[in-house]
Amino acid sequence: MITIRKSQDRGYAKHDWLESFHSFSFADYYDAAHMGYSMLRVINQDKIAAGTGFGMHGHRDMEIITYMLAGELKHQDSMGNGSIIRAGDVQYMSAGVGVRHSEINPSAEHEAHLLQIWLLPAVLGLPPNYAEKHFLPEQKRNRWCLVVSSDGREGSIQIQQAVDLYASVLDAGSQLSKTLQDNRRAYLQIAKGEVQCNGVQLSAGDAAKIEAETAIELIAMTEAEVLWFDLP
Repeated sequence: MITIRKSQDRGYAKHDWLESFHSFSFADYYDAAHMGYSMLRVINQDKIAAGTGFGMHGHRDMEIITYMLAGELKHQDSMGNGSIIRAGDVQYMSAGVGVRHSEINPSAEHEAHLLQIWLLPAVLGLPPNYAEKHFLPEQKRNRWCLVVSSDGREGSIQIQQAVDLYASVLDAGSQLSKTLQDNRRAYLQIAKGEVQCNGVQLSAGDAAKIEAETAIELIAMTEAEVLWFDLP
């Protein structure tokens, strides 16, 4: 079964410095039918204006992943980490018992475009943790690249949940398949471009909940970037 979540049906917030689409209930957007999916709690597509961002604030007991699409984001946290992440980078922060951080667009000219992803942790009350990694375009070109996993295999970032996150950048006309285990489900997020998923047309911002399907076939109608969450 494939259930489509169209981009225009997501929650939406527009501020002077931030434009954000919410796949699941978040902040002032509440929809009882969209509180999360499996271990997924948040997928926010954020565009942050130049020289602005999220000041220092706190989180706890959440696995937080930032997938950069364009621009830059300057990160600082109470664990002592500080860096600037860019397109191709994946950042991970396990909030655990509590952490504070800020995320600021350091550019004076260009907006930052990213997906902010929150996963429920497998265990509460863990020490906070941080990691980041750059994935080259050729690692994702017309193939699945494992960027996050529960065991850190294939050079992925290890997280505290039984979730595998794959990314792919597809050339127009290319095809890519994925199979599902019987006891797993999936969530497909289209970050850029247009694809067909088992014949269903999906555009940037659209998503698909996938259950009880043995195989998924993607065809890129344009150049596209997609994320595949393999979920319990």
